[in-house]
Amino acid sequence: MPASTTTAPAVLSARALLLDMDGTIVNSDAVVERCWREWALSHGLDPEEALKVVHGRQGYATMAILLPERSMELNHAENKLMLARETADTDGVVPVGGAAEFMAAIAGLPHALVTSADATLATARMTAAALPMPRVRVTAESVGASKPDPEGFLKGAAELGVDPADCVVFEDSGAGIAAGLAAGMRVIGIGPRAAAYGPTAHVPDLTSVRVEATEDGTIRLTLTP
Repeated sequence: MPASTTTAPAVLSARALLLDMDGTIVNSDAVVERCWREWALSHGLDPEEALKVVHGRQGYATMAILLPERSMELNHAENKLMLARETADTDGVVPVGGAAEFMAAIAGLPHALVTSADATLATARMTAAALPMPRVRVTAESVGASKPDPEGFLKGAAELGVDPADCVVFEDSGAGIAAGLAAGMRVIGIGPRAAAYGPTAHVPDLTSVRVEATEDGTIRLTLTP
């Protein structure tokens, strides 16, 4: 497993890129916080404490952590309602800084979306942010375990036909960074949440990432402060 560092290397090379969605290429914090604050209050929980758990996980996994005595059957049922609500609410959903340019730069390169959202929610948010949906995508329906389990990233690498060690993950959350590292991949942490969770490298947003395709098929990622 790659060791985490406190300073970002200037350059990383990869054969494929695996992208989280929320907080990484799409800023959906406004919706997430609205929906989960109300959910937490309706269950007698502290919203601020709940929001510390939410990011990067599927909803049922968040509920299981916050309400450990409750049945998973109820968590899954309530998560379906939460997904429907989040899908219908796109107010404030915008691209992360530099996301449009980044997605244009990787359009012809091996990459996949690996998100805890289901396909309908992912489509709604990518559309709201005016970002292209990657051809290869691993959504909530595609996996049996939520991040921080590495299943989603390993499946994304397999679908692209690339060894996990040759993949670079882009993530913002603790759960997502842990999942990428557990998959044996290097992880670029995006945004203010990421730095505390030991990614391989960290940048404030995607304006700090320059993408180049080399003649041998390697993707060169140059990271700037």
